[in-house]
Amino acid sequence: MSAPPDRSPLLRLPVVRGRCPGAHRPMMSGDGLVVRVRPFRGELDRSQALALCELAQRLGNGTVDLTSRANLQIRGVAPKDHPALVRALDAHGLLDPDPLSEARRNILVAPDRKSGDLTDRLYGALIATLPSLPALPEKMGFVLDTGGGAVLGTGSGDFRFELARDGGLILRADGAALGWPSSEARAMSALIRLVAWFVATGGPGAGRMARHLRRHALPAAWCRLAPRAAAAPPRPGACAQGLIVGTPFGSMTARAATALIRDSGATALRPMPGRLICLTGARPVAAPDFVTAPGSRMLDAHACPGAPQCPQASVETRALATRLAPLATGTLHVSGCAKGCALQGPADVTLVGRDGAFDLVRQGTPTDPPVRRGIDPRHLTHPSRMI
Repeated sequence: MSAPPDRSPLLRLPVVRGRCPGAHRPMMSGDGLVVRVRPFRGELDRSQALALCELAQRLGNGTVDLTSRANLQIRGVAPKDHPALVRALDAHGLLDPDPLSEARRNILVAPDRKSGDLTDRLYGALIATLPSLPALPEKMGFVLDTGGGAVLGTGSGDFRFELARDGGLILRADGAALGWPSSEARAMSALIRLVAWFVATGGPGAGRMARHLRRHALPAAWCRLAPRAAAAPPRPGACAQGLIVGTPFGSMTARAATALIRDSGATALRPMPGRLICLTGARPVAAPDFVTAPGSRMLDAHACPGAPQCPQASVETRALATRLAPLATGTLHVSGCAKGCALQGPADVTLVGRDGAFDLVRQGTPTDPPVRRGIDPRHLTHPSRMI
């Protein structure tokens, strides 16, 4: 009698994309094209935000996602409607002139940026510098954590402009504890040199800076000053700029977002890491589709769109995560496959979809060895009972 086939996830590896979707170059998912919009200077003004919501309803499936890099995605776009969507995004000032410019502009901006402040000036200088940089892996990005507090420490980025403990500007390679002291006038020349080192030492083969630094030590000259201590992370509720709300699983309906913008009187929308949105100039309003106060367990639960939206997923994810989130005592990650798109790091409880069932990982990521395999979704009732 032959042995049963090995159904280990290692033999059914999901496809890992080498790039992120864009507006010029979207990606196909189970519900249609995913079209990513990168807000210039980290912000959509009121008219742009309302226009994006209208386009999501008219040319997409009515859903808008927030990404870990504080971008926005319209889902469910039919290929035949993509040209019309691109034209409309361009008309509203939401589109780069070409795919190359779009792919390079992976910039995470301090959420309290003000016109003319340091963050704003660095953004302008970086935009002017990007065309002169050598080609980098498309998932690489830049972080401008130069606002009133250091709140982007966990935000995805490879070249990080930050403030030192004495308030001076530093450039830090992601994965290095210390950075290079700079001035605003020399910031871009320092960036050019750091990028040149990354390329010359084979960094593009690693794909990301932190991964590259595990094998290639950064010259000591680049490791001189520590960044300032991290500030308390932003939380839902009133803030100096207006109002912060959370989006469960980083997804919202365009209809709910439109109502929130209009009812709150918001003048602009700023996506933030952590599945948060800052509505500048907004007043508190009832928003049942959003998290409006700190303490909700929904912001500790992570779930990708799952099946049928994603063709690589064999399980539905978000209804299960919604049911389990209030019962979990730590972070919960429900992943449709082993890619773990919703959360790159470890979670206290991770459920990984495989062949219509779930594997359970404790204190790990979807690629870590599970403690249980093949759990029927109908038997998942409480995270603490899943060991």
